[in-house]
Amino acid sequence: MTPRPGPWLLSGDVRQRPYDPGSPLPAAVLFDRDGTLVADVPYNGDPSLVALMPGARQAVDAVRAAGVPVGVVTNQSGVARGLLTRRAVEAVRLRVEELLGPFAVWAVCPHAPEAGCDCRKPAPGLILAACRRLAVPPERTAVIGDIGADMEAARAAGARGVLVPTAVTRAEEAAAGATAPDLPTAVNLVLGPAVAAREPR
Repeated sequence: MTPRPGPWLLSGDVRQRPYDPGSPLPAAVLFDRDGTLVADVPYNGDPSLVALMPGARQAVDAVRAAGVPVGVVTNQSGVARGLLTRRAVEAVRLRVEELLGPFAVWAVCPHAPEAGCDCRKPAPGLILAACRRLAVPPERTAVIGDIGADMEAARAAGARGVLVPTAVTRAEEAAAGATAPDLPTAVNLVLGPAVAAREPR
């Protein structure tokens, strides 16, 4: 039996604390890329077209400030369609990191929807692979994205999903679970109580 193809795992040069099972914070926060951290430019392989979504820098900085590992989980079927190369995906990744700082892990699905892989969202493989790389449990991980596939992948992995709707988010997707009006609010949902409890009064 031929094994199904897996995701690309791109690890950043990030020093992270060992996972603390007693911490009230999430073990990791994983963001979708297109439409969540950066504007959705279909099949983008051009770093000059990378533009941050509102609140992205504030949100990512807040997760890092809490000492929680930050990663990206992204479908990039343009590779399978012949519209992107791995070098182009890497170039865009480097531009995102220029704007937002380094991420502890990138999990990328380069496969077409019909490939039958386990990693393309809404399958859970990207989240599970990122958690393995970070040595954290999926059930203590939060996933922030802009469409239903992100939330379905989170549920399938046993992770917590928070949706930040955009113009492409369908109404039924926004009604299906936890939502936030923007990225900083989404991060506050997953970090808020624990971070607030540690702040001096």
